[in-house]
Amino acid sequence: MTALPMMHSGGKRPTIGLALGSGAARGWAHLGVLNALADEGVVPEVICGCSIGAFVGAAAAAGELGKLRKWADALKWKDVIGLLDVSLRSGLIKGEKLIQYFERNFTDRDFTDLPTRFACVATELSSGREVWLHTGSVSEAVRASIALPGLMTPVARDGRLLVDGGLVNPVPVSLCRAMGADIVIAVDLGSDIVGRAWRHSAAEPAPEGETEASWSDRLLSRLGLGATGPAGNGHGDPAPEENLPSLVSVLNASINIMQVRIARSRLAGEPADVLISPRVGQLGLMDYHRAEEAIAEGVAAVARIRPLLRYVMGQADDAGA
Repeated sequence: MTALPMMHSGGKRPTIGLALGSGAARGWAHLGVLNALADEGVVPEVICGCSIGAFVGAAAAAGELGKLRKWADALKWKDVIGLLDVSLRSGLIKGEKLIQYFERNFTDRDFTDLPTRFACVATELSSGREVWLHTGSVSEAVRASIALPGLMTPVARDGRLLVDGGLVNPVPVSLCRAMGADIVIAVDLGSDIVGRAWRHSAAEPAPEGETEASWSDRLLSRLGLGATGPAGNGHGDPAPEENLPSLVSVLNASINIMQVRIARSRLAGEPADVLISPRVGQLGLMDYHRAEEAIAEGVAAVARIRPLLRYVMGQADDAGA
């Protein structure tokens, strides 16, 4: 990890930090959380993110949250597919289209130019080390933080290959502390995701406006890989007795298990002062077109924790009085 200077409030009002966790498309819940916190008068002075938390956190730190919310609300699944630049080398997706869109619509800046202090987490592929990104181009850092292994290609930065920070620190409370936050509000998107993949089947109704085929089946079809799942084996044959899930369902569930276990371990050793846990397990890895659902749950998650939030913020106000 890159060393950061430790900062303390020195008798002033405690510094509020926000740690936005990883979770792919479930990360749109961060938008609802941020809006609800603003309604409570909570304005973080430090924002740290991992993976999709880095993506949303960068927009928030740049003061462009409203623009990101408008874009997320307008996304359809065809738009999501359109942002995917297929690559079968080191990952299914290069990620260049997504980051180019980010740079065009959410002005790329140097970290030092952001109105709010921001940093994000990535993982060094060769060593497994946690890397804290807080200098240089924000969009480059975000691209490294969201590089989910197997899905997005790694990023070369400062002589290292970097991948998704969720491998080592899915909810970066420790980074918030190192950035000077005295009180950390963390958002964990994995509280209810383990096991959800097995409850999605062809028997379930498709989301409004969707066909019965899942996003993963459509993506695999585009890649020419076919799909295997409850509806069949990709060759028109009936489903086997074992009712095996699709390739992407297996990968999705495996990633979920890994990140939940890592997040729980890290949060046990580095607890947040307030932990917000949106219930977004029903959303798939690439369900970016379901922002309205995720955002609403982000707002609801803040409402559930509001008594604790107000208690902690009240203590912060008393400390700064």
